[in-house]
Amino acid sequence: MHIVFVFRYHIFFYTRCSIPFFTNDTFETQGRRHEVFVNKTIPMVVEGDDMSAYSQCEIYKTSLNTSYSALNMPPSNTSTEQCNKWVYDSSVLKDTFITQANLVCKRVIARANANMIYFSGKMTGALVLGLLSDRFGRKKVLIISTLMHVGGAFGSAFATDYIFFVAMRFIIGVSCTGMYSSSFVLGMELVIPSKRVAASYMLDMAWCVGLYILCFLAFVTRSWDMILLVMASLTVLLFVCLWIIPESPRWLKSKGRFIEANAVILKWETINGKKALTDTSSSKNTKDDIEPESVLKMCTIPNLLIRTLLIYLNWFVIIMVNFGISLNVGNMDGDLFVNFAIISSMEMLAYTFCFLLLNKTGRKRLLVGTLFFCGGACILSVFVMLFFDKSLYWITLVLSYIGKFGITASHSIIYVWSAELFPTKVRNSGIGTSSVVGFAGSMTSPYISDLGKYVHGSFGEVLPQVIFGACSVIAGMTSLLLPETNGKALPETVFDAVQFGKKKADDRNSRLNCFYTNDAFNKDELTGEV
Repeated sequence: MHIVFVFRYHIFFYTRCSIPFFTNDTFETQGRRHEVFVNKTIPMVVEGDDMSAYSQCEIYKTSLNTSYSALNMPPSNTSTEQCNKWVYDSSVLKDTFITQANLVCKRVIARANANMIYFSGKMTGALVLGLLSDRFGRKKVLIISTLMHVGGAFGSAFATDYIFFVAMRFIIGVSCTGMYSSSFVLGMELVIPSKRVAASYMLDMAWCVGLYILCFLAFVTRSWDMILLVMASLTVLLFVCLWIIPESPRWLKSKGRFIEANAVILKWETINGKKALTDTSSSKNTKDDIEPESVLKMCTIPNLLIRTLLIYLNWFVIIMVNFGISLNVGNMDGDLFVNFAIISSMEMLAYTFCFLLLNKTGRKRLLVGTLFFCGGACILSVFVMLFFDKSLYWITLVLSYIGKFGITASHSIIYVWSAELFPTKVRNSGIGTSSVVGFAGSMTSPYISDLGKYVHGSFGEVLPQVIFGACSVIAGMTSLLLPETNGKALPETVFDAVQFGKKKADDRNSRLNCFYTNDAFNKDELTGEV
């Protein structure tokens, strides 16, 4: 649901001050008489591309003695004052929270504040709920997150006050991260290694279906509160799924709850009609296997610290660039809904691309390739913006779609790869902390996108694309240092992670070389597959 921000915050709205004495004033011209009143009341200002438009924040201070030109405009030296009422263009959307709360002029910073509060909620959810999921289980956190999401979604749909609205958005931010990360990790741990990519692909396709549903709802309703209300109603259906989804047997086993893990696996046998060759008796696990571990423990071992920092760097860059490109959808030329549908299609194509190639080429090669692909598209758009005529803007639009394809594919890959690199005992908290770093990147992208407002000239115009492109290429280069996980048994403990990626194990020299058998993913675990 968090992609709804495209239809609520980041669309460029045409607005102007309302005529004080005109009770039924509208943005659309009502006739010659209405146009005369607008010219007499609202000053003209020069905006981007040297285009003139009516002021959004000021009106003329006129009197009965004020003289007007043939165009029914007062003299250019007429003083102005701030207005306190506005009218908005409703040709695209009938209303949004911006128009309802009048988040324009002096209150325009409230949009950025609302965005920041929402993403701070996502950061909070990634950190807190990720840790709770590793401690209390994936399913419990999924239930809690769903309850929070339903409450926040209905609350925001009926919000009329700005403070209450952003509070509900904070709750939705927390719950969105908890729901997605718990569902993703649970899905990864419920399937055999050869089906991990398929499980990830199904989650990604569900996301794309949601994007198309959102685009259709926005096109039909053209109203932000109706969009939120329908989306909140659909969220209630999640409670049906919660009765079906089991707890992760991998997590149960890591906590020493072998009887419950066996019960889940036996249920699989009944449903699938296939014997799962699993022995989860405690005799096969040492005390170290069931001791709780923290993701911070990975920072105490040099090679794991470097690996973790590289994962964090990729998350920061990928989400920063992904959000930066998505942020620009509402500002693109052309129809908003068509642009959104094309961007959504790019995401679906990217996920399908990853599904078809991720197991064949491996995580590392594909991530490096897609990051370079995105970075190349961003850098090429710089040359188009600098040296091509503005009539060829469509080339920049196509490059934006290409960049979206590359960065979406990178996002899909890094989610799978990170989940496989972090050991079971800290997997959800590892994904959670990675998401925290990623959302920190998303908070920087609006400011990077607005650099053109502070750095004037053509350099300022292309600077955001330079940053996005360069960061994508750098992240791709650093990901070459991470170990490949394709088709390999995943680490259960931090000490497993130390050994992961090494060609040989030497048990005689150090405890750090001790390798614990990953029974949850070994060859004869569920169906005999690796």
